[in-house]
This record gives sequence, C-alpha cells and structure tokens, in this order.
Amino acid sequence: MSSSPSSTAPQPLQGNTLWLAALVLAAANFVAVLDTTIANVSVPNIAGGLAISSSQGTYVITSYAVAEAITVPLTGWLAARLGTVRLFIGSMVLFGLFSLLCGMAGSLETLVLFRVLQGLAGGPLMPMSQTLLLRIFPKEKTGAAIGLWSMTTLIAPIMGPILGGVLCDQVSWPWIFWINVPITMLCGYAGWQLLKSQESLREKIRVDAVGLGLLVVWVAALQIMLDEGKNLDWFNSVEIIALAVTAAVGFAAFLIWEMTERNPVVNLRVFRHRGYWASVLTISLAFGSFFGATVLTPQWLQSYMGYTATEAGHATAMSGILAVLVAPLVAQLSTRVDPRPLVFMGVMWLGGVTLYRSFSTTDMGFWQVALPLLFQGVGMPFFFVPLTGLAMASVEPQEMAAAAGLMSFMRTLSGAFATSLVTTAWDDKASYNHADLVGSLDSTGSTLRTLRDSGLSIDAATAQLGQMLQSQSIMLATNQIFWLTGLSFVVAACAIWLAPRPTRVADTSQAH
Repeated sequence: MSSSPSSTAPQPLQGNTLWLAALVLAAANFVAVLDTTIANVSVPNIAGGLAISSSQGTYVITSYAVAEAITVPLTGWLAARLGTVRLFIGSMVLFGLFSLLCGMAGSLETLVLFRVLQGLAGGPLMPMSQTLLLRIFPKEKTGAAIGLWSMTTLIAPIMGPILGGVLCDQVSWPWIFWINVPITMLCGYAGWQLLKSQESLREKIRVDAVGLGLLVVWVAALQIMLDEGKNLDWFNSVEIIALAVTAAVGFAAFLIWEMTERNPVVNLRVFRHRGYWASVLTISLAFGSFFGATVLTPQWLQSYMGYTATEAGHATAMSGILAVLVAPLVAQLSTRVDPRPLVFMGVMWLGGVTLYRSFSTTDMGFWQVALPLLFQGVGMPFFFVPLTGLAMASVEPQEMAAAAGLMSFMRTLSGAFATSLVTTAWDDKASYNHADLVGSLDSTGSTLRTLRDSGLSIDAATAQLGQMLQSQSIMLATNQIFWLTGLSFVVAACAIWLAPRPTRVADTSQAH
C-alpha cells in the first residue's frame, strides 16, 4: 500500500471553508446532472448544425449516458488507487476539457467521441461529490450535506432544458457544452485548494480488467445496435446481426465471469436479494419510460409544433417544479411507512399522466402541453426516493456501496436504451401512419379545390396537403409512443409488489 502525502487523519473543515468546499462539491454535482438533460432540447439545433437527422442527433444523449454508466462501477476502484480528492478534481478538469472539445466538434463522429469521453470523466463526479460532502461535514450536520447534494440533483434537471433552450436560441448549440468550462476550471482549482487536506489513503487494488472489458463490449454493441438498427434495416443487415451476436455472447460471458470472479467490477451477487432486484427492475422500467418520453417531447415540440428551443425547454422543465417541492415530504414519509405503496402510487401517477398525454392534438397551446408535465412532477419523488431506500434496505450493510453503484448503472443504462428505442419507434410509426393516411387523404378532392379557390397554385396546394399529412402522422406517432410509455409505467408500478416488505430503514447516503 502507498499512502497519500498526508498519512495522518484529515482535519475537519470549519466555518466559511466548510461551506465554500460544500458549494464547490454541490456545483460539481450540478454540472454532472445538468449535462444529462441540457442536450435534450438541443438535439434539433445540433442536427441542423451538423447536417444530420434528429434520430442521429440523439446519439449525443445516448453516448454520454452509456459512457457515464460504464464509469460508475469503476468509481470505487479509481478512488482507492488515486485518492478521492485526486479523482474528484481530475474528473472535474477532464469534464471541462472534453466539454470544450464537444463544442468545437465539426462532425457527428467527433462530437460523439468527445461526448463519450465527457461521460467517462463525468461518471465519478456524482458519487465523489457525495462521498466528499459526507466526509467534510461533521456527523451532526450530515442531514445538511445530503440536503444540499439532493437539492442540486433535483434542480439541475429543471435548469437543463431551460438553459439548453436559451443558449441554442440566443447564441448557438456549442455553448451548451462551453458553459461547463469556466465552472469546472474554477471548481477544480478551488476544490484542490480547499480539499487537498482531505485526501484519502491510496491502495494498490487489482481491477477486474476482464469483467470491465466484457461490460464495455456488450453494452457498446447493444447500444450501437439500437442506435443504428433503423438506418441499417435491422436484422436484414449483416452489421446488426453481428452486433446482436456480440452483445448476446458478451453479456453471457460477462454474467459467468462476474459471478465467479473474487473481486468483480460489478457485484451481481446483490441480485440474490428479492427486494433489491425488484427495486432495480422497477426503477429501470420507470426511469427508461420517463427518460424516453422526456427526450421525445422537445423534439416533437420543436420539429412539428413550431416551438423554439427556449419554449420547448420551459415546457419540459415544468416536470421538475413540483418534484422539488414534494421531495422533502416524500423523504419523511419513506422512513415511516412501507415504501412499496408510495412507489406504486408514484409510478402509477406518472403512467396516468403519460396516458393522458397520448390524446394530444396539433392545435394545443403551450399550457395544454406544459400543465400535464407540471403535475407529472408530483409522482417523481414518490417513485425515486422510497425506491432507493427500499433497494438499500434489501441488501447487507457491507453491500450497500456496490448495490448503489449497480442501481445507478442500471438506471442510467435504461435511459440510454429507452432513448434509442423511443426515437426509432417514433420514426417507424410516423412512416406507417403516413402510408396509412395517404390513401384516405382528400379522396374526393374537395380539400384541394378549397385550397385552389383560396388562391394557391396547384403545387402550393399539394405541398400544403403534404404538410398536413406529415403533421398528423407525427402527431399520431407521438401519441402512440406516449400510450406505450404509459403502459410501461403501469408494468413498472406493478413490479414493485414483487419486493417483500422491508424489515429495516436503510441509510441511503451511498446511493446516487
């Protein structure tokens, strides 16, 4: 074992120094969470700027999410090898550097590459910011530390769509990445000055390189297959078949290796607890449904409802307002009552609102779009907060860190997979609806005659009919996706009853 420069116990921070360090850690968490949503409303602008389709533009979201998810299981090993403070500061600086390069990218390929690197750098920021907050705060102020960390986790997803929309409309899409640079560099410098005395001991721990390699192979193969399937005509393509086989074989090999490895990169043994695997199944289905609908909404609003990026950002961010207000109440309830009914009600509420949204029309106003999203926010804390507590209460105390990391991995991965599935299904259903509607469009010719009588030329009248057809095809496809997403929420809500009633309340401070 080799120790860090200071082998004595770190002295606790006091007064203004403590709160300055807390603000730096909270800002780091804020930036990491912000980047999971800031690109959602920016996809049409990025697609236009790089001359690609909107479905290809979603690679910017999925590549970041997958890379971030892969880094999570490695965080504990990296912290042991490098030290928690070095890992935190290094991740922060690299996150800023790759953000700079993302904004400078001139093609989809380079942007996706830098987003992958940004995700790899950003993965440790959330768990490390939480770990260091708990380390620097005295035991009696632990509640304040968790409250500060949780507040940035809740507020960042609200600010992401708004900030992304404003930057795209007022400046240009690269600024959604460049805005990270001054924040990360300032936090990196200030964080080192304030926290270097809190560095942990370093240990030479062997990493499960085979398990990590298999994890990267099957996750990357599956994600690329989902992203490229529509473009390559799915299983009529040799590449898609090869990716599917690689993902299946890689996943099987990963399971076998991790179950037999003494120090696995992902501790799959925690799935032996019924409460844990039921919680992970619920959160994967529910978060995937939520994230898929969240990615689809701004694309639909900007591309087919005439919204600017700013307006789409304001509408999308509505879902976070009531979530922030309700979260403290849910946190209190989840420690006093059986969390399963809370989770069931919360996820069913999300499903009900999403099913209500499946009756949208092309002539809806802003508030008809935004109000359901506002009330949807009520259900979010009811599903997320008690579910985390239930999962952690289902495992042994010494397994909590591994269980929290694996749960975060599955949640993030489900969001990436759902984004690919939703955007692919949206395009496919729009094409099907277009073909279905074209046969019944103005079969008598009366609409075309009315347009001609209004002074339009035959070409202009035909073009307007085509635009109406495309608009209705997309609207039907959007409603169909919302309907399927709503049903997925219902399945997720029912899945929570597979978990037994918890016998204890867990300390969720290690969850992220």
